[in-house]
Amino acid sequence: MSSTVTLPIWLFILILLFAGVTFASHFLFPSVRWFLRRRLERAVDELNKRLKQPIQPFKLARRMDTIRRLIYDPEVAQAIADHARDNNIREDVAFQKAERYAREIVPGFSAFTYFGFAIRAARILSQSLYRVRLVHANDPALEAIPEDATVVFVMNHRSNMDYVLVTWLVAERSALAYAVGEWARVWPMRQLVRAMGGYFIRRRHNNALYRKVLARYVQMATEAGVTQAVFPEGGLSRTGHLAKPKLGLFSYILEGFRPGRSRDVVFVPVALNYDRVMEDKTLIDAHIQGTRRFRFSLRPIWRYLRRQLWNRLTGKYHRYGYAAVSFGEPLSLTAFMDSPHDDPAGALGLELMSRIATVMPVTPVPLVAHALHEGVRSVVALDALVRRRIEVAQAQGVTVHIPRDDIAYTIEAGLRALIERRILQRTGDRLRVPETGQGVDLIAFYAASVAHLLRDTPKEAQTPLDLKSVAT
Repeated sequence: MSSTVTLPIWLFILILLFAGVTFASHFLFPSVRWFLRRRLERAVDELNKRLKQPIQPFKLARRMDTIRRLIYDPEVAQAIADHARDNNIREDVAFQKAERYAREIVPGFSAFTYFGFAIRAARILSQSLYRVRLVHANDPALEAIPEDATVVFVMNHRSNMDYVLVTWLVAERSALAYAVGEWARVWPMRQLVRAMGGYFIRRRHNNALYRKVLARYVQMATEAGVTQAVFPEGGLSRTGHLAKPKLGLFSYILEGFRPGRSRDVVFVPVALNYDRVMEDKTLIDAHIQGTRRFRFSLRPIWRYLRRQLWNRLTGKYHRYGYAAVSFGEPLSLTAFMDSPHDDPAGALGLELMSRIATVMPVTPVPLVAHALHEGVRSVVALDALVRRRIEVAQAQGVTVHIPRDDIAYTIEAGLRALIERRILQRTGDRLRVPETGQGVDLIAFYAASVAHLLRDTPKEAQTPLDLKSVAT
């Protein structure tokens, strides 16, 4: 027992490595994970004291635990069996496919990434690009939302900046779980979106099994009280108009809702508008070509960053104008279901889009663009028309954002932004939209965002918006 054993040095090093790995995996790593998780739980407890809607345990659960809970759900198990039978494959193969879908959908929320990095980055980015204004906060209505209700922010989709802007503006209320399209499933966006609690949605190439896995995840998160944010239009507006809502997520929430037994779901309409949508030319091209697909490329981003850095170094940098946000009247799902509806999901979608349309912010560029789109080509005539439209809109309760409470300055700000982008030319009192380039299309794009609010007569200015007549 006490005799000496001689080993080659390489074997001795290998044994030490195996011993070190075993010690780390069985003793060191679990202890470190326990220590870090305890600190995280205490930090989240302190954070929840400041938030209007606390972060729910479901959102803080380990990602693999949520994936297992999802794929072993009875309804998903039935969908797996149905998929195997319909496609003539083994159930274990269908199960693996369902697990792949669950891994694709389920996020891995990190409170540190969200509140330690994302909120600060969103604030810095928003304020560096725009003059951000909260036009209609609607605080009394938002404060009246019960603490045990699940809050779903429902937003129109003007720009990819929508994610950044709303994340920052509701940071004091809760951490949002975004429903994100396939465009963000690229490195490093995929990891960042998941860390922020976002879950991916396939708009195309899905099947009944995928839809069941997604539906059950949405229903679990909703029942657990996770605050969510959805874009019912399903993509960026290519025309500037509000589009018809896509009803997938609404139908999933409705299917899992049991009046009197489920916790209430409160939908909060959020309307966003900009003096400049960074993707405007790309969206107009897509509309002309009749496609909704946008190729992701780092080249335009690099060109943009290089140009902005040069403008800052040379003192020529200025922001893109105003970005405005308004919060509409919340809608309780319990109250909504008290009234009979032939198509509950369709009626819910149209009602929420109408509430968004009602509180759509009117900023300087859309305000001026709307007058130009109707043929006004002199500064004096434009001033008179804009003042008349503002008066009619305000009489109808529409909130028009007037910088510095000065209509003349608002008009000048809108004209200056359009002239600097070479969308508009000004010679004394005369205004001209060049026929070359995308000037006419850009004027129409920005005018469309507020066309339902700005009319000459009170009757014409009424909302809700008839989305059935809006081009999608």
